[in-house]
Amino acid sequence: MKPLNRAVNEWILMSGRFLLDTNIIIALFADDPSVKKKLVHADEVFISSTVLGELYFGAHKSKHVKKNLSRIEDFASNSAVLPCDTDTASIYGLIKKRLLEKGKPIPENDIWIAAVAYQHGLTVVSRDGHFNEVEEMKFETW
Repeated sequence: MKPLNRAVNEWILMSGRFLLDTNIIIALFADDPSVKKKLVHADEVFISSTVLGELYFGAHKSKHVKKNLSRIEDFASNSAVLPCDTDTASIYGLIKKRLLEKGKPIPENDIWIAAVAYQHGLTVVSRDGHFNEVEEMKFETW
């Protein structure tokens, strides 16, 4: 059994407002118990339209297109999806400029995801450590 202090600290770390990356949603689709456990303690959970696009791309190139599209559509209809807008684009430009100045570029879609998270004050949840390169980004690995 965990000491109470540690259990309380873990709960505090897991509570909050999160933006899920594609790999976390895929883990959720695969019934990853560690992701499910952490989601239970989240205050609010969002996905970006960019992540939704990545999921649709994966479904269209899969062997089970109809099944995967249906799963994504069901998930999206029950999720808070955040779009990209003019403010997102402005933040994207700044993040990309800073990453290039540091010589630490990350994938384009992940810059958009980071911009949405920054815009809405959310913590990005991903298994891609390169989100740590984004200055002032709140990031957790699940």
